[in-house]
Amino acid sequence: MSLHGKTIFISGASRGIGLAIALRAARDGANVALIAKTAEPHPRLEGTIYTAAEQIEAAGGSALPIVGDIRDEEQVETAVAQAVARFGGIDVCVNNASAINLARTEALELKRYDLMQDINVRGTFAVSRACIPHLREAENPHILTLSPPIDLDPRWLGPHLGYTLAKYGMSLIALGLAAELRADGIASNALWPRTLVATAAVQNLLGGDEAMARARKPEVYADAAHAVLTRPARECTGKAFLCEDVLAEEGVTDLSAYAYVPGAELAVDLFVDAANPPGVAG
Repeated sequence: MSLHGKTIFISGASRGIGLAIALRAARDGANVALIAKTAEPHPRLEGTIYTAAEQIEAAGGSALPIVGDIRDEEQVETAVAQAVARFGGIDVCVNNASAINLARTEALELKRYDLMQDINVRGTFAVSRACIPHLREAENPHILTLSPPIDLDPRWLGPHLGYTLAKYGMSLIALGLAAELRADGIASNALWPRTLVATAAVQNLLGGDEAMARARKPEVYADAAHAVLTRPARECTGKAFLCEDVLAEEGVTDLSAYAYVPGAELAVDLFVDAANPPGVAG
C-alpha cells in the first residue's frame, strides 16, 4: 500500500526522525502538514520548518509548514484547520514532538519536568484530539505516537523518572486512543526503535560522536512508520511496536543498511533489551 494522496499531520518534523518519516511519505506523493517551533536556524540544531518543507516538496510531496507550539491549544486547533483547508482532510496523525532530560529526580528542575510533560504528554493529547474529527472521515486513519513499550522494570523507572513518566504518558495515550477509537476504525499505535537513532538529541545529549557511531539512521524509523501507516487501520491498532520488529514482519531480515557507521556495534535504546529481534541481522 501507498500513502499517495494521503494527508499526514506531524508534530516537530523540522529535522531528525520526524523529517525522515515525512520524507518517506513524500516519496509516495503524500501531503504533509508539519507543525514545529523552529522558524529560524538554531546554532546546534540543523534545519527549520521551512527547509524541511523544501525537502518534502523535492521528495515528491506537498508540504504545509506551520510555525506553532503544540503546548498551545489554540495554535494546535488553528494548525489542524489550516491543514484541512489546504488538503481537504487528515488521514494520519504522527506525534513526533518530544523533549528529553535524563536527570535524576533531585537534579531535575520542575520547569524541565513541566516542559517534558507539556510537550510529550499534553502535546500528544492536544494534537491527537484536534485530528480525531477529521480522521473519522478518512479511509484508513492512523494515529502514530513515537514512544516506547511500557515496561515497569525498576531499571527504567529509577535512573530518569521524569523522562520515563513523559514517554510512558505518550504510550498510554496511544494505547488509550486505540481502545477509545476502535469502533470508529481509527488505528492508534506507538513506535520505538531497538537501537539509538542518529539525531541531534543523541549528538547533543546522549554521547556525541561516540553515540552517533553506535546508532542507526533515522530511515529505520521512517520505513517502520510507513509500514505501520499503510496497514489496514481496523486490523492494526493498540500496539507498542518496535521498529526492527515491524521491518522483520515486512520481510527485512538484514538491517545493516541502516547503520550510521557500517559495522559498528549498536547501542540498545532506552526501554528495550536487544538491538534486533530473533532472526534479524545487522
